[in-house]
Amino acid sequence: MKKLFLLLILPSLLFAQEFKYGAAKGLFMGVGVGPRFPIGIFSESQNIGVGFDVTFSYTDNELLPFFLYATVGYQHYPGSQDFYKRTDYSSFSSNVLTLSPGIRYYFPPLIESVMLLMPIVDAGLHVAYFERSHQFKLDRGKQNYVEEVAKFGFHVGAGFSMFILDVITYYNYLNNNEYISFNLRATIPIFVTF
Repeated sequence: MKKLFLLLILPSLLFAQEFKYGAAKGLFMGVGVGPRFPIGIFSESQNIGVGFDVTFSYTDNELLPFFLYATVGYQHYPGSQDFYKRTDYSSFSSNVLTLSPGIRYYFPPLIESVMLLMPIVDAGLHVAYFERSHQFKLDRGKQNYVEEVAKFGFHVGAGFSMFILDVITYYNYLNNNEYISFNLRATIPIFVTF
C-alpha cells in the first residue's frame, strides 16, 4: 500500500511547479499618530492618551484588495485627576508597547477623478506590554512600585484612505484596558514591482 501511495504521489512532487506570488507586489511603510480614549474600567483611572506607530504592509496582485500588515506602537496614558482625588494615588501612568499583526481591506474608490478616496476596514490581533507606574501620597505610608503586565487582544477599525494618507478609527480590546483610537497615518512605498 505504501509503495502504491509513493508511486502515485512521487510524480506529482517531482513535476510540481514552484509556488509563486503575483507579478505585481509591494512593501509599504506607514507612520501613524493620534489620541487614545480609554473606555470601561480603563477610563476610571486613566486620562486620554497619545500614541504613535510604525506599520509595514505587504500585498501582491493575487491578494489585492487585501493588505497584510504588522504594526509596532507606543502609547502613554496619564492618570485621571478624579482617580487621584478618590484614591491614595498621587500619580498613576501607563506606558504601552504594542505589536499588532492584521489584515486590511480596501473597498472600490468613492472618488477617483479629483483624488483617490477609498473606504477601508481593518482587523487584527494585539500583543501589549504595559508598564504602570504607581505612586502614592506621602502621608499614606504605601510603597511606590512599577508593574509590568503582558496582555493579548484584538482590534477592528474602519476609515478612509487616500492611499498615501489614511484616517482610521479603531476599537481595541485588551482585558480591562479597552480603548478607542484615532489614527492619521502617512504611508510610503518601500519596494514595488510590476
